[in-house]
Formats: sequence, C-alpha cells, structure tokens
Amino acid sequence: MGSSMSGIVRLTGAAMAAGVLAAAIALPAVGGTGAMFVSASEDLGIKAEELKEPPLAERTTVVDAKGNQIAQFYEVYRETITLDQVAPVMKDAILSIEDYRFYEHGPIDIEGTIRALAKNLTSGGIAQGGSSITQQYVKQVLLTSANTEKERNAALEASYARKLKELRYAMAVEEKYSKDQILEKYLNIAYFGASANGVEAAAKRFFNVKASELTLAQAATLAGAVQDPNATDPNLGKPQRDRLLKRRNLVLDTMVLRGKINKQQADEAKAKKLGFKNIALPGGCGDSKYPYFCMYVRNEVLTNKVFAKSAKARSQYLNRGGLEIRTTLDPKMQAAAEKAIKKHVFASDYPVASEALVKPGTGEIKAMAASRKYGNNKRKKEMSYNIVADAVHGGGTGFQAGSTFKTFTLLTALKEGMKINDGFTVGQGYRAPYYSSFKNCKGENIGDPSHTVTNDEGGGGFKSLATGTWGSVNTFFMMLEQKVGLCDTIKTAKSLGIKRSDGLDLLEFSTFTLGTNEMDPVTVANAYASIGARGKYCKPMAITSIKERDGKVRTFKPQCQQAIDPEVTDAAANILSGVFTKGTMRSVGGIGRPAAGKTGTTDAQATAWFAGFTPDLAGAVSIGDTRGAQKYKLNGVTIGGQYYGSVFGASIPGPIWKDTMIGALQGIPATDFTPVNSSRFGGCGSGCQPQPQRVQPDNGGDEEPGTLDEASVDMAGDN
Repeated sequence: MGSSMSGIVRLTGAAMAAGVLAAAIALPAVGGTGAMFVSASEDLGIKAEELKEPPLAERTTVVDAKGNQIAQFYEVYRETITLDQVAPVMKDAILSIEDYRFYEHGPIDIEGTIRALAKNLTSGGIAQGGSSITQQYVKQVLLTSANTEKERNAALEASYARKLKELRYAMAVEEKYSKDQILEKYLNIAYFGASANGVEAAAKRFFNVKASELTLAQAATLAGAVQDPNATDPNLGKPQRDRLLKRRNLVLDTMVLRGKINKQQADEAKAKKLGFKNIALPGGCGDSKYPYFCMYVRNEVLTNKVFAKSAKARSQYLNRGGLEIRTTLDPKMQAAAEKAIKKHVFASDYPVASEALVKPGTGEIKAMAASRKYGNNKRKKEMSYNIVADAVHGGGTGFQAGSTFKTFTLLTALKEGMKINDGFTVGQGYRAPYYSSFKNCKGENIGDPSHTVTNDEGGGGFKSLATGTWGSVNTFFMMLEQKVGLCDTIKTAKSLGIKRSDGLDLLEFSTFTLGTNEMDPVTVANAYASIGARGKYCKPMAITSIKERDGKVRTFKPQCQQAIDPEVTDAAANILSGVFTKGTMRSVGGIGRPAAGKTGTTDAQATAWFAGFTPDLAGAVSIGDTRGAQKYKLNGVTIGGQYYGSVFGASIPGPIWKDTMIGALQGIPATDFTPVNSSRFGGCGSGCQPQPQRVQPDNGGDEEPGTLDEASVDMAGDN
C-alpha cells in the first residue's frame, strides 16, 4: 500500500490478512453464515471477549406523596423500555437501513464486512462501515462507559484493531443474549441527536409520542438519524433538518427494497413534512411545578452520605441511576401554601414571602412555597436559590427570625420549674446589670451593660410567662433569659434542630431570645412541629423511599428523639395558643381548631415571621427583602397591592399562615392539645404577681386583686 497509508492507523499486514481471510473463509455460497463464521474465527484464533456493560445512564423521577411526578433529573436523557414497547414499524425501519440480515448472521455481517474491507483496502483507510447491530451496540457501550477522553477516542478510533476488538466483544454478546435482547439493548443505547438517547427519549423529543406510537414517517426519521446523529441533528438548524429529511426518505426507499412496505406507503410518508416538534428537554428544578421542594430533594441526595460516600458517586446516583424518588410533599397542602402566599404577596414585590409546612412527629416536609417564581430572569424578579431552606439544601443566608425565638426561652423557663403565672416586673427598657449577667456556652461573659433593649410600645409592669408571651414583650424576655441562662436557652433551641441557615455557628449573644440569628422556614417550622409533637424532635425529611432500577426499594423512616419533656411542651402550647385570642395575633384570629404560635418581627421591621402549629401540622412564614433586609426594611412599603406603614409578624406572615392552615387541614379531623398538668404548671410559684393595694375607686367598686384583664393585654413589645 506504500506511502498512501502514511498517517493512517492500521493493523500489521499479518493481522489485516487474518481479518480479510476470516471474512473470506466465513462467506458461504448459500446460508449458514453464523456457523461458518464461528468455524473460521476459531481456526484463526479469534476468541470471544466478555464485554463489561455498566448500567445505562437513566433519568431519575421524583414523585410526591401521592405518586405524581414532580421533577426529573438526568445526565443523559434516556428512558429505557422493552422491545415490545417499540412500534413494529420502528424495528423494521432500523433493521432495513442498519442491518437487514440481523436475524440471519452471527456477530458480524460477513457480506457487509467483505464489502467494507474491499472498499477500505482500495481507499487506503476506513472509508466504509459494515458493522452489524451487535457491533454497533458494542461500540455504544464502549462510548458510554468511557471515563476519559483517551478511552472515548479509543472507542472511536478508525482502525482495524478496534474493529477486531469490537468483533471479539460482539461474539461474546451474541453468546450471552438472544437477537431480540440485543436489538432491545441497541434501541435503548443508540443516540439519535437532539440530546435524545434511546428510542423512547427520541420519540418524545422529536415527535412528542411514545416509541410504541411512532408512525412510518416518524420511525424512518429516527432510523435515519442514528448513522450520523450530529450531522442530522434537527435541533441545530435547517441544514441538519434537510439532511435528516433526505435520510428519512432513503430509509423509506430501503424499506421498500427490503419488502417491509410498498411504494405507495413510502410515497405517502415522503409527502409528509419532517414533523420535528423540538419538545423541550424535561428535567431539573426549573421545569418542576414545585421548584423549591425539588431543590431541597436534589441537594439532600447530593450532600447526604447515606446515599453514597463520595460527591461524585451521589451525583451519578441521582443523575444516572434511573431512580424513582418518593417524597413527602402533599399536593393539597402545597396548593394551600401557594394560594395563601399569592393572596398576600405578589411575585413582583421586592419583599419575598416563603413558607414551609412540616408534619409533627415525623419531620416530613409537606410543602415549600415562595412568592417569587424560580428562575434566573432578574428583570422578572425571579429567584434562583431556595429561600425556603438552608444553604445545604440550596438556600441562602436566611432572615433573622425575630421573636419566634422567644418560644425557646419560654420552654427553658418551663423546663426549669417556672409556672405559667410566674413572672416579674419589667420596665420599658432593659440593660444587662453586669457583663456576667449573660454567659455563652463557652462560659464567657457576654452581657452588655451599655446596650438598652426597648419595647416598641411601652410594656412596663408585671408580666408572667403567659402575658409576657402574648404581648411579646422584649424587656420581659431579656430578663427571663437572664434568669434561666443564655446557654440553657441555646441548648433548648438546638435540641429542636435550630441552626443557622448559612451553616455557621449560632450567634450566642444576649439578644439570642430576640431572634438575631438568620433562619429558614423549614428549620423554624420543624422546631415548632416538635412542640406540636409534645417535645418529639424529628429531623426534617423530604424523601420516604427510593426505587432503584433493579426494583429494589430503599425506605427511609423518620429520625426522631424525645428532646423535651412532653408536659413542658403541653404548658408551652397552652400559653402559645393564647397568642391568637389574647396576644399579637388577636386581630387575625385562629383557624377554627386548636392551634398555637408566635409572631416575630426584628428590629425596626427588617423582617417579619409567624411560626405556629397544631398537633397535625406546623408551619413557618417569613418575609423580607432579598436585596438586603437591614437596608430595605419593611416600613412604608406596598406588598400585595396594600400599603403598610410597618410590617409586623401579624401583618402578613400571620394571615398567610392562617389561610394556609385552614386550606391544608381541610377535611382532616382536629386534634386537641394535651391538657396542662395544672399541679405542675398551674398558678404561680416564687414569681407571683405582687398584690396591688386596694384603692377605693370613684364609683365605689373594687377590682379583684391578682387578676388579669385579658381583654386589655398589653400589646407592647416586639410583635
């Protein structure tokens, strides 16, 4: 062959001769090609070599608690199906153009190979193929399993060495599988262009039908695409579509030649337009109806070592594993949250409202919603991160939780023996008496005698655990935290899963009880769900089971522990239920069943919250400006078409929570809170309200000493 072969990868003369000789010996005058090939290959020492067939990359689907698909993930867009799910006309089309003698020959089509060898020898290189369906399957396996560029180049190398290696693999494949099984595997692995791998994905991507529904023209189009899918990729432009149309018509003519259709059928199919519908590639959270919940699930799999040890393995598990991930999301509860948020906050508003719902006693996240649409279009004020969750699950820095944190101080006081009516007299301002008045959990003095905490609207006088909570009085809770201990309060919060949204350590300052740490709704809702479950803390969970491609099902149970004495939480629930009737939510009202909760507003209305619970469902709502809550406070703002001089927890978050819970719990029987152990928590102990001196009023009447006029609860403080 001389210098004309310079620069072309080729076998040695002996090996090339062996290849030609093998084909020549195996080529019979009539029939029996498979047996004759085996005989010739054995004589020449060509042995079958086992092909490693790693599982095909398949899409993972995510479904809600009812089994409805809500998202899907994939590295390669493919849906594996069985051969009986492929339209017969598709099988005829692919075999007619690619390997019409597939069911007659062995691992190699001798006639095609001889033609290819003859052509290649005269051209001085690899000018013509001749690969059987089995050989093409082998090539696709080698390509899809290539982990490096070197391995990929080796799978595509234009050499007789590669052809012989493919042949050895093909021999093993033919020994291992039936012809139908090989054809099925080929149709599932073949690339058709437009990012569609496998015939099912291609049918949907090209024509928006299943492979079982393909028409003659559509089947011929897909069959024509596999030879050079990049050159005929209809998604790339008109030249590619024109080439694909010519390939389709060639397939139709070839089907006539093979006797699979008649000329009239071919002509009718040729008269049709290409019909490429360019169906958008599904997948990712951007296409999900519930993008924020989708992001939570995605990040849970990618970051949790329970699914795989390494980050790479977890990514492959999610994007290539062909999983069905069943989640905790309840579509009815999700719809209720979305409806409530939309009623009070517009997607076009700068402040963003977000909400999470959690089932007490399980940690199951039932809904995650936000006022902003998910996306990257800043002009439309879309949001590309998960504002409902923490940073580990795709969220950001969160918002300061405000007075929702007073609940943890209340719980600590009850744990340490205080009774519902215990309290003390407070002023309109509070200043730590000493640096040692507050110690962090390292034992360091962090009191600040130079800083004065004030109430928004007065609020001096005697406050009990009940009245101080109902009025959300800042000065009372600073004194209460000083009394029970900052570190003990922090430990209570941590026992209920409280951690910063950004993943950093909790800030352990004296104002911890006022909610200076940045939180996310999932974390806060789950903490309050623990109170609704009588102190049983369960780790937030979004995934209940994963069905793997082999049918094996991994189930995930709630991870719970008793964090707080149930009777303590019963007393706290009793107090917090008064927030709706005697406290900061009095103007909003309750939900028609036993419920408890706490408003939260940060300094100067930077952010606002409401967190509440029933024994059946808990939720937390936050609102703040994502441009910077401290810079863009919620004062003098129009939200949801309504002007607010100042936004408090009961202004927007409270009504959103109320509307959500009414809708989410519709049809679910109400559950009562467990009554308070009055012998333990009733009345007061060492912190009773001082007895007022009797003063004869002008009208001659007396006010009963030691009673609380519940209709005129002091509403001062951070509400």
